[in-house]
Amino acid sequence: MTTYGRPQAVVEAKTIAERLLDNLGRVILGKEGEERLAVIALMCQGHLLIEDVPGVGKTMLAKTIARSIGGVFRRIQFTPDMLPADITGVSIYNQKTGEFEWRPGPIVAQVVLADEINRASPKTQAAMLECMEEHQITVDGITHPMPEPFIVLATQNPIEYEGTFPLPETELDRFLVRLHLGYPGHEEEMGVLEAQRYEHPINSIEQVVSETELATLQSSVKDIHVEETVRDYIVTVVEATRNHPDLYLGASPRGSLALYRLAQASALLDGRDYALPDDVKELVYPALGHRVILSSPARIRGKTTREVIAELLERVPVPGAIPGD
Repeated sequence: MTTYGRPQAVVEAKTIAERLLDNLGRVILGKEGEERLAVIALMCQGHLLIEDVPGVGKTMLAKTIARSIGGVFRRIQFTPDMLPADITGVSIYNQKTGEFEWRPGPIVAQVVLADEINRASPKTQAAMLECMEEHQITVDGITHPMPEPFIVLATQNPIEYEGTFPLPETELDRFLVRLHLGYPGHEEEMGVLEAQRYEHPINSIEQVVSETELATLQSSVKDIHVEETVRDYIVTVVEATRNHPDLYLGASPRGSLALYRLAQASALLDGRDYALPDDVKELVYPALGHRVILSSPARIRGKTTREVIAELLERVPVPGAIPGD
């Protein structure tokens, strides 16, 4: 087997990631694929958008990640009357010193759960942009750095629910991955009842990854080799979203960068120091599904973003694949 990076470092990083996955599996039952996506987002230092109905474990997923890495956790409940300062914090005049002092808002944490983010007004949603993209906050002209690591896990109710505001494209583009937890299967829901017979499993979750180990894990992702053919496949897929007749808006170059980094993390999680086209293919919808917009005729015909991306993947040749397979 060809190796490109540091095989031993890959093994060590994979072990760290598996500890995170094991902790998530103890709390969120029957959602291995979604848990894997969440860990991959953390490995890539990216933000995660969870779009689903209430009560399927979105908050528990965020809390488990926070406890697993020993990070400072904050939960922000978004409401229509929330102001930007309620998130970023405010400057208050100190009569003793004669100076203004910044009182940090709840966004200043390592793991932030932005609950029901689409219930806030667009102005308040925009307050999240600088924090998420540049890892800093500017209040009254003064810039304050965010703590490291910093990850936002935002939940969003389906848009047909009353009292919601669609997230602007610029903010959606800041989320590395979007996932749907969905309802559990019958057996999984039976397991949930049994697991919470006496107390919630979250109460027994302990830190399994130190800050140093997390930094090592995130650094190891960047060492994963991505051949030129795989990079070309990534760019070709993203370009195809810009030319598809059913898409009004295609993915930006940030989508290419997201797919590139996600493919590296997926390969690392599988114990490889090189990415494959399959790593890219399985992550196209989570990485690009929220970055593209359906055209009006496609919506009228009942098309979904998932269907369009599936069609697109069928048309784009996969490097190394045998035609007709």
